[in-house]
Amino acid sequence: QEQLVESGGGLVQPGGSLRLACAASGFTFSSFVMKWYRQAPGKERQLVANINGAGGSTNYASSVKGRFTISRDNAKNTVYLQMNSLQPEDTAVYVCNAQGPSPYFDTHYWGKGTLVTVSS
Repeated sequence: QEQLVESGGGLVQPGGSLRLACAASGFTFSSFVMKWYRQAPGKERQLVANINGAGGSTNYASSVKGRFTISRDNAKNTVYLQMNSLQPEDTAVYVCNAQGPSPYFDTHYWGKGTLVTVSS
């Protein structure tokens, strides 16, 4: 019954902002590294950002660093992606991923994704 459900996608103008949310259930959320991936047509799936279980360590793809912020609220079992200064190149399906703790590093749970479209 492990589940990740994304929300917050939509159409936004270049330069605009969106905040994505991923609500988790069915597992010990605070033990999992949470990640946001994105995939655009014709492109490989790209790791956008990740955050460790306690929320004290984050990593970002170079293409989004300084514009996007990943955060989590373990009390709400939710991870967020704040996206600012959006550009058309950011258009993609954004997918939430949870990676298990040791020794379950090969355990991954995936959401279905939410579409972000950046266009004027």
